[in-house]
Amino acid sequence: MALFMDVHNLPDAVTMDAVAAAHAADLATQDAHGVHYLRYWVDEARGKIFCLVDAGSAEAANTVHREAHGLVADEIYPVAEGF
Repeated sequence: MALFMDVHNLPDAVTMDAVAAAHAADLATQDAHGVHYLRYWVDEARGKIFCLVDAGSAEAANTVHREAHGLVADEIYPVAEGF
């Protein structure tokens, strides 16, 4: 498993409530793909969402998004956690 940060660039503002609902759908879908969505951050005014995910691949992480709610990431970066 590896850590990835994905970035969603929505055309309009987004609410924390809407993102929380999408995240809950991810959590309900993730186990079938061996993926674990860990945290998310939101810039509501700019329509930006950032998700930290532990997954076997970026493709597996995006598959969860696609199946859970259809909002696939625009960018996905492999990341390492610092202390």
